[in-house]
Amino acid sequence: MGTTRHERSFVDFERPYEQNIVGLRGIVYFGLGLLALIVITFALMWALLGVFDQQAREAAAPTHPLMPTERDRLPPGPRLQVAPGFGVESEQGRVNRELQAPGAEYREMRKQWEDIWKNGAKDEKTGVTTIVPIEEAKQKLLGQNLKARSGADAQKAWDDSRLYFSDSSSGRVASEKRR
Repeated sequence: MGTTRHERSFVDFERPYEQNIVGLRGIVYFGLGLLALIVITFALMWALLGVFDQQAREAAAPTHPLMPTERDRLPPGPRLQVAPGFGVESEQGRVNRELQAPGAEYREMRKQWEDIWKNGAKDEKTGVTTIVPIEEAKQKLLGQNLKARSGADAQKAWDDSRLYFSDSSSGRVASEKRR
């Protein structure tokens, strides 16, 4: 009998260490398979995005006729005039002050107020004066024969106007007087 032959393996029993043999074919197959999976996943995600876009377009197309517009969704006035993006409504139409200095809306509103204080305002539909200028209102008020309250009722109203709720009354009774 001669020498025994071992099974074919990567192990060389004649050497005192194990040889490190890398299977390059397995690494290449794994890399190609991973690349194919990445491409397939990318294509499927792109197709899914197309389906979602199609559904979004179909859902957005028929708008309800009673659906409020962006302008109708704003809260009723008065709103913050100095908030960015707000314009000012005037008799000539909307005055847009978006890209101007922060106080531009307030200055425009103040200009409109001063015009109303000086000249008053008329209703557009009827032409009747709805807001009287300040000077004219003062003259009308002074032209009336107003009588000041006097006596015990006037003193009681004066005393009540000076009372306020204190912390010690827990908001139940106006007990302390303003000085």
